[in-house]
Amino acid sequence: MHRIVIVGGGAGGLALATKLGRQLGKKALAHITLVDAARTHIWKPLLHQLAAGSYDTHAEEIEYLAQARAHHFKFRLGKMASLDRSAKTIQLASSHDQTGREITPVQTLGYDTLVIAVGSQTNDFGTPGAAEHAIKLDTPQAARHLNDRLINACIREQSVPRTAGSGLLTVAIVGGGATGVELAAELHAAARVLVSYGFDHIDPQKDMKIVLVEAAPRLLVQLPERLSESALRELRKLAVEVHTGERVVEVSAAGLRMASGLVIASTITVWAAGVKAADFLSTLGDAPLETNKLNQLMVNSHMQSTRDDSIYAFGDCAACPQPDGTWVPPRAQAAYQQAMYLARALPPRAKGQAVAPFLYKDKGSLVSLSEYSSVGSLMGSLSKGSFFVEGQIAKVMYWALHKQHQLALGGFIKTVLITLSELIDRTHRPRIKLH
Repeated sequence: MHRIVIVGGGAGGLALATKLGRQLGKKALAHITLVDAARTHIWKPLLHQLAAGSYDTHAEEIEYLAQARAHHFKFRLGKMASLDRSAKTIQLASSHDQTGREITPVQTLGYDTLVIAVGSQTNDFGTPGAAEHAIKLDTPQAARHLNDRLINACIREQSVPRTAGSGLLTVAIVGGGATGVELAAELHAAARVLVSYGFDHIDPQKDMKIVLVEAAPRLLVQLPERLSESALRELRKLAVEVHTGERVVEVSAAGLRMASGLVIASTITVWAAGVKAADFLSTLGDAPLETNKLNQLMVNSHMQSTRDDSIYAFGDCAACPQPDGTWVPPRAQAAYQQAMYLARALPPRAKGQAVAPFLYKDKGSLVSLSEYSSVGSLMGSLSKGSFFVEGQIAKVMYWALHKQHQLALGGFIKTVLITLSELIDRTHRPRIKLH
């Protein structure tokens, strides 16, 4: 039986495993295995909400083992450590619990088709002090750590009220992309809720300062300028301090230092600028696969690695060319489109049949500004170029993106039930997670 191993249980990897499990695993046409170092899945675009405490992970976390059982694939816990292309095997490192006790030993998995979808991680560009003093918002663990730091800082401020001349509780966010902008707005909303829970000294307008720093001339530089201007306008309404054209050259426990000489004091520093693929991708096995300077695996238009056509890669960890000479952007919508393409392409390719190359279709971008607003630019048949949306319409469309992800993983009935449970939970669950 054909063996398909998918490494990485992010939005794209889990959607692909689920789809192939329904198509092939259920009919015993192929053996599908998903590998991930974690036991549960959280949709990455929600990490800023998890960090602010406005997202209850226990309500929507997906257990890989349960998902695998329901959709006819296998799950293996472990982190990919090495690759033997000649033997067509991968090795998984042993995993351990918090006390250091071994959970799973070193494992070897054989494959006929290997799909690598390990996503990306934050790139601090080697900035001095960033690794030691900044929280990189790229994993659920980092988001929970940020939430703990935030709540503890608020409790400290409440227990030891600020005296005249002492500093504000300041959160400095490095990176004015979608993650940084969304986190700034979400933190402001969280601070407003914390006041109602008795944190009298955390007035978001007076006692908590949110600073957003971007090296480019404007926020959301990869998106249309009008969207950037709208996001900046909304953030200024929330009294978020925005600095553009400022490059961070040093991070310390006390704050940030810019190339211009500007110094920003901070209680908590979050690094949300730049992405790169995991370092191990550039050194896999005795005959490494081709990678670029961001450690992304180089693939062709069918998402096959350039040095081994039985190995595929997609999402943020892959550099996939487009017909116009550009590269598929590292966005959630691109990873989802690639996952759906592979779900269609892998079965015929396993039989030696030809398939059309992947073509990325940019459907626009949406940025959530918490409960205040959302902004976005959409592309498609409704316009020759793009059209701009904001406010409630954009908020509904952003919500719909999450529902699309749930539909891909659980189907229509389960998604309806999840949505109903969310509505019910809002009647009794605290708006902010405090533990």
